[in-house]
Amino acid sequence: MHVTNLNPKDTIGASAWLIETGGHNILLDAGTSPGTEGREGLPLYGQIRDVDVEAIAITHCHQDHCGSLPVALRHFPRARVLMTEPSYLLIERVLHNSVNVMKRQRAEKGIQDYPLYNHGEIDELSYLFQGFKYGKPEPWGVVSPKNVGAVSPTVSFHHAGHVLGSAGLRVARGKESLFYTGDACLHDQTLTPRADFGGVNADILLLETTRGTTQTPVPFSRQSISDQLIKSIAAGFEKGGGVLVPVFALGRTQEVLAAIALAMQSGALKRQPVFIGGLGRVFTKIYDHVSPKAPNLKPDLILQEELDLRVLEYRELERLNLNNKLFVITAGMMSEHTLSHELALRMAPEEFHSILFVGYAAPDTPAGAMRSADPGVPFTFNPGAPKIVRNCQLECFDLSAHANREDLVDFAVTMAPRSVVLGHGEPEARQWFDDALRERMPRLNILQPSPGETLTL
Repeated sequence: MHVTNLNPKDTIGASAWLIETGGHNILLDAGTSPGTEGREGLPLYGQIRDVDVEAIAITHCHQDHCGSLPVALRHFPRARVLMTEPSYLLIERVLHNSVNVMKRQRAEKGIQDYPLYNHGEIDELSYLFQGFKYGKPEPWGVVSPKNVGAVSPTVSFHHAGHVLGSAGLRVARGKESLFYTGDACLHDQTLTPRADFGGVNADILLLETTRGTTQTPVPFSRQSISDQLIKSIAAGFEKGGGVLVPVFALGRTQEVLAAIALAMQSGALKRQPVFIGGLGRVFTKIYDHVSPKAPNLKPDLILQEELDLRVLEYRELERLNLNNKLFVITAGMMSEHTLSHELALRMAPEEFHSILFVGYAAPDTPAGAMRSADPGVPFTFNPGAPKIVRNCQLECFDLSAHANREDLVDFAVTMAPRSVVLGHGEPEARQWFDDALRERMPRLNILQPSPGETLTL
């Protein structure tokens, strides 16, 4: 089995792995690199331009895992696109939104490469998309009629606990097998239950390492962190200010809304409207529609019925009184010209407002700058704009949808593969996993392929 790392960066970037087994080729994920603009953020498709890719399997619908799918299909027009049934309901909306964002960035930043694909292209390719149930092996290889007795390799999807539709992928042909975790979460969230990787075995484990440098508090309780978030929202209302929770549209929005809905049911929060973004509303509708059919800890919690959700339009911001209002708004990185960016500009100088972060913020983004700013000290929130001062209440809550590092190591030890391939993490994070796995399994073959490198296993 040959495994090629097509991520153009030696960090968390465009997730894409080419797997070759028995003369058959499948691409696992087709992402784009977060924060990298233009074609530089694409996987290294040119390196495998002559490979006959028969299928593309998508782990989940975040940009770093599916954002370059239409570009991949230009390179590999014979490929089928395989994903879970919930992802099938999400992916076209995700890709169409990518086109909108790229068009805006071309106009605002002059990025000539954008858009990398257009709306019409997505519509024309969508017939290739197929959704599958969890757990059932699906053939994906093209077997020649002349090859009597040949059997196609298979791929199966296993609930990964990350976001709606997320899956770990098991690729198998005969006695050869590989399991790719994708982005996984091994503890329960508010809506999404922990990954169901029990009983999955493989000779090769392709392991994400996102949280390799993040120490896990002891004892760890996600519920207690969620409870603290609710208390901080309530405290913000007691001061009479507005409360902003910057989130990503898919996953974090719905998890936070679910925590708020449960708090309003219990009386921990007073009932009041919750302002959200348009894309967050779209994905919330899909969550509500799919919730009875997908892994879900609260299948009876219909967010649109339980909450008074109001879509905030950009044109409303200037005249909107922010006091005593709750905003669960994209984008999580507070990029320029987004609702969360503009709300943060208005809230930051005032002591009675609150900004509550619930996940990672890259240091080189406005959200990262806001989080690192000392109260009362001018800082650069947006390059090219005047410095601002943060006086508002600012708190960070680690409600990550990624597994704690110790849990992933335990999973690897339990699976007992012959080889572990480390990816989707910063170099320091991958090295932590390398060291931890070697201590637990001294004879394990551990590999960290560089961008473009092919492993033969």
